[in-house]
Amino acid sequence: MEQPERADRPRLDAGRAGGILVVADRPRRPRWRERISMTLDLIRANPTGRIALKIFIAIAGALVVTIGIALIPLPGPGWLLVIAGLGIWAVEYHWARRLLGFTRRHVHGWTQWVTRQSLGVRIVLGSVGLVFVATVVWLSLKYSLGIDVIAEAMHYLATH
Repeated sequence: MEQPERADRPRLDAGRAGGILVVADRPRRPRWRERISMTLDLIRANPTGRIALKIFIAIAGALVVTIGIALIPLPGPGWLLVIAGLGIWAVEYHWARRLLGFTRRHVHGWTQWVTRQSLGVRIVLGSVGLVFVATVVWLSLKYSLGIDVIAEAMHYLATH
């Protein structure tokens, strides 16, 4: 089975006799990514800058991951913030880069699997997800803030 051609892979030039090996150039990165990469390289060139960058990346990533973990049980972008924090850590730490790649592969695999399923299966998966989120929100409000939403709703319905 042939693999699709990619810009960073060598390929055989079918148009020439003898099949000459041609290496295609990698596509250029956007200009803003080039600037960020160059700036980070300049900072890393200085030993003090390298340590300061590691400390800054560690603190910024930890802050974003901590906020994301705190928001996971609540409706909102909890997991998105956790993944964003991993992305911040991945700038400087190899373990975070590997974990981010692992997460991307599995999320992509999950979404591909879900899109291949029938509408009924997707509705069941969505319903289970909504019930799970509703349960987590209810338990979070009940045990962290002391607000029992179900009891309040039942009281409201009984009095109105």
